[in-house]
Amino acid sequence: MEFKDYYETMGVKRDATQDEIKRAYRTLARKYHPDVSKVADAEARFKELGEAYEVLKDPEKRAAYDQLGANWKAGQDFRPPPDWKEGFEFSGGDAGGGDAAEFSDFFELLYGRGARPGAGSRASFHGQGEDRHATVLIDLEDAYTGTTRTITLRVPAVDAQGHVSVREHSLNVTIPRGIRAGQHIRLAGQGAPGIGQGKAGDLYLEVEFRPHARYRIDGRDVYLDLPIAPWEAAMGATVEVPAPDGMLELKVPADSAAGRKLRLKGRGIPGTTPGDLYVVLQIALPSADTDAAKAFYRSMGEQFKSFDARAKLGVGI
Repeated sequence: MEFKDYYETMGVKRDATQDEIKRAYRTLARKYHPDVSKVADAEARFKELGEAYEVLKDPEKRAAYDQLGANWKAGQDFRPPPDWKEGFEFSGGDAGGGDAAEFSDFFELLYGRGARPGAGSRASFHGQGEDRHATVLIDLEDAYTGTTRTITLRVPAVDAQGHVSVREHSLNVTIPRGIRAGQHIRLAGQGAPGIGQGKAGDLYLEVEFRPHARYRIDGRDVYLDLPIAPWEAAMGATVEVPAPDGMLELKVPADSAAGRKLRLKGRGIPGTTPGDLYVVLQIALPSADTDAAKAFYRSMGEQFKSFDARAKLGVGI
């Protein structure tokens, strides 16, 4: 995925005011509009310009984009960190918007395509404030036990000079036991303020899990790669397994191969139908780092001389 420098596309500095961005867009839109431009790649340039303006004209999208930093260059290979827009509040629907289907894969990667449910224009009819949305990251262990966390959210706004600024505010949030990635926590009345006597909108926090050094997550199921010794795999053993909610005992069947998947039913993320914990066996070999260890491996090779480790490849020993 190639990084797109929207500031370079529009020919403005990163600290440009919103008015400067608007003026730059109007000038370049006239220059590259396919109906009037004589430039050979006018249509492509016009689309790139429209995408850049979709981001930079919106203080919310722009502030989130700026979080990626100024060290990326246009065309550079790019993959956003998983927490790049954590804690940013977006009004209405998703961080996306506009006709994202006409924009690049880079735009879709950052902002998505559609708006979340709940977005709408009811504020203009009833005076109620807009709903707002933010992504928050939690630890897998929080979904097993439930907890209360203090989270800090950032609200982009335009200051008196026309620059995008960010205001932070903190909230105490109850993380319910059994919550899954992609689910929302609704905080009533914590969205944008209403008009006149209208009620404030709601704040929806979309939950994602922080990358875990030990576990992988799929819905309510949790996966763990478990190293075992060769003799445990060959003869079977009962071993301790670190689960997100404590240590468990697991019976490893004899003649287990690397990659074998053992299921611990109901030990995944809790719920009405709880997920499962899958233990994927990985065979850890002792190092041949002493004369005694090397002698042992040589004797084992003699003992299992008829064993063909590559038989499935059709390559004999």
